[in-house]
Amino acid sequence: LVIQILSGFIMACHYTPHESLAFSSVVHIMHDVHEGWLFRSLHSNGASFFFFCIYAHIGRGMYYHSFTLHNTWMVGVTMYLMLMAIAFMGYVLPWGQMSYWGATVITNLFSAIPYIGNMLTQWIWGGYTVCDATLKRFYVLHMYLPFALMGLAAIHMYYLHSSGSNNPLGVDDGGDLV
Repeated sequence: LVIQILSGFIMACHYTPHESLAFSSVVHIMHDVHEGWLFRSLHSNGASFFFFCIYAHIGRGMYYHSFTLHNTWMVGVTMYLMLMAIAFMGYVLPWGQMSYWGATVITNLFSAIPYIGNMLTQWIWGGYTVCDATLKRFYVLHMYLPFALMGLAAIHMYYLHSSGSNNPLGVDDGGDLV
C-alpha cells in the first residue's frame, strides 16, 4: 500500500485530470518524466501484485476460519471492497477508449437499482453521461481513498491484536502473548 501511495503521488504531480488532456498527460509521464515509465509500471503492476497478496490473505483467512473473528473479518471485507473501488477509479484515469467505456459500463450498473438507480448514476457521473466531471471525481477519490484504506488497515490490525489471530493447529496461544 505504501509503494502504491508513493508511486501514485509521484505520478499525480504530472497528471492532468481533464478529459482532453488526461491521456496525453499519461503519455507525458511515460515518455518525458524522468523514470516516469518506471513509476507507472510500478504503480499498475504493483496494483496487480497487491491484489494477488490480498487474495492469498483472504484464502488463508478462509482456510483457518478467520471469518469467526467477526469484527476483523468485516473490516477486512470493507477494505477489499474499497480496494476494488480504488482500483476501478485508477483504471479510468488514463481516459483511453477501454477506460472510458469501462467507466460507462460499470457505472451504468447502478442504474439497475430500483427507484434511485438513474439518479444515483447521474450523480456519480456528474451529468447525463460519463464526462470530465466523472474523471475529476474519480481522480480525487483515487487520490484520497488510499488514506482511508490505511486507516481501515489500522483498525483491522487493532481488532486482530485484541482478539488474537487463528493459527494452523487451533491451539490456544493466549499464554504466549506479550
